[in-house]
Amino acid sequence: MRLLYLGDIIGRAGRTLVLEKLPELRRSLKLDFVVVNGENAASGFGITGKICKAFLEGGVDVVSSGNHIWDQKETKTYIAGEPRLIRPVNYPQGTPGRGSVMLQDQRGRKLLVINVMGQIFMNALDDPFAAVEKELGKYPLGQGANFILVDIHGEATSEKMAMGHFCDGRASLVVGSHSHIPTADARIFDGGTAYQTDAGMCGDYNSVIGMDKAEPLQRFTRKISTGRFTPALGEATICGVFVETDDKTGLARRIEPLRLGKYLKEHMPEM
Repeated sequence: MRLLYLGDIIGRAGRTLVLEKLPELRRSLKLDFVVVNGENAASGFGITGKICKAFLEGGVDVVSSGNHIWDQKETKTYIAGEPRLIRPVNYPQGTPGRGSVMLQDQRGRKLLVINVMGQIFMNALDDPFAAVEKELGKYPLGQGANFILVDIHGEATSEKMAMGHFCDGRASLVVGSHSHIPTADARIFDGGTAYQTDAGMCGDYNSVIGMDKAEPLQRFTRKISTGRFTPALGEATICGVFVETDDKTGLARRIEPLRLGKYLKEHMPEM
């Protein structure tokens, strides 16, 4: 099975490029599934129903999220009726929406996507490891699911890497989101799980993690706020990871980063 995961989509610049390039990426990489993190898609803060629908109609199969999932008020209602938009699984019981979703392709192969949020320097949610353990126990890799993706939305690289090792041999891909910077550690662990600490963002890299530079620089240098953060609107770059797995075991055969656009050195998986 072949899957493309795209990191945090930041505002109009990011989502426009993703929707423009995704049909060709699906064809050229012969993708079975596409998963994106959409929690910053609406002007950098949250996601709307209209934007989520555009992703799903434009070739995305699942939209994951993170700590900004509730920034748009309508999401609390919309997420209840759209199972392909998921929020971190370790939110307390009773939180709207769900933390995982299972999809099936035309060949009957099943993809399980789990979204979880770290605890270090993040909102105090339930134990992310216990929450992921519960989900993995429901659908063993190679039996209940042909591909299992864990999106660990977190600040600390150590916590993300610990999640990767925790899931090794039990998930196809563990990939980090949230920091908006692609890391250079794409690899396959000893147990067969593909891993990258952070996929990076889909947005304008002539920015401060996707935001127009002026306000972040003001706050760093003068310690005062003069306005809201707004997404940078220059030429965007798509960042993500491509993974190919064995259909029988669900374990990774290959992982490669994907970078397409301005400012970062481009890298496309060879087919």
